[in-house]
Amino acid sequence: MWRDRYLYVLLLPVIAFYLIFHYAPMYGVVISFQDYNIFAGVFGSEWIGLDNFRDIFSNSDFYVVLRNTLVLNFLSLLFGFPGPILLALLLNELTSVKFKRAIQTIVYLPHFISWVVVASLIIPMLSPRDGIINELIVLLGGQPIYFMGESSWWIVVYVLSGIWKSIGWGAIIYLAALTSIDPTLYEAAVIDGAGRWKQTLYVTLPGILPTIVVLLILNIGRLMSVGFDQPFLMGNGAVIQVSDVLSTYVYRLGLLNADVAHSTAVGLFQALVNFIMLIGANSLSKRATGESIY
Repeated sequence: MWRDRYLYVLLLPVIAFYLIFHYAPMYGVVISFQDYNIFAGVFGSEWIGLDNFRDIFSNSDFYVVLRNTLVLNFLSLLFGFPGPILLALLLNELTSVKFKRAIQTIVYLPHFISWVVVASLIIPMLSPRDGIINELIVLLGGQPIYFMGESSWWIVVYVLSGIWKSIGWGAIIYLAALTSIDPTLYEAAVIDGAGRWKQTLYVTLPGILPTIVVLLILNIGRLMSVGFDQPFLMGNGAVIQVSDVLSTYVYRLGLLNADVAHSTAVGLFQALVNFIMLIGANSLSKRATGESIY
């Protein structure tokens, strides 16, 4: 251990980052049990127990944003989770190194584009008046569609844009997992007469199954969490009944209404449910497949 002391020194900035920005703020959860007053602070505010949680659970708006959060996350998981797996399998079949690298660059790039930029491109592109998509629809004899103003279409745009932005980056982990598969397994499959499809089905997929299971468990553990940027930037008053999620709800409570106590209570509830789903998904996976994150 002493021999690797310099390597441990390299960990100090990472440890400091987590202590300062992840562990130290955890003390703030006590605000959810207080009638928080910004002037009195955490130590001077009155302790009111579970009253903030009772207020939240008695508010009908909370159940709307809870439903929206679960629906959007479930659809994103249902249609978005298989995407990186399929992309990695397709990239793995490419024999031209230059072409493979070019495709990888193209599909990785969206991950590094800010949601501010993505939203500023998508919204004009889907405009019912002069958006290029609606112009093509009209050119083909159809009627303009208000993609960003109709709830059902907005959900479709939300899910597809999320997939487009994350599919390439998500495929990196699976490509790394594919490199760990023993090549002799493919040679044995070829000798047994297996084609490319059967090799994928009986060699490749079982080889990356542990990675798939771990990432699926982690994704299930985030079903209650929606990033703030995408719904906030792409949402509008016409679709607020489906675009308003827990992150935007906390933003309104905590920053716009200065209701720190209730917003903290929502955040704590969200974290606890995520933790329970993570543990539950891990336990089910361990029993069903033998694979788990611990």
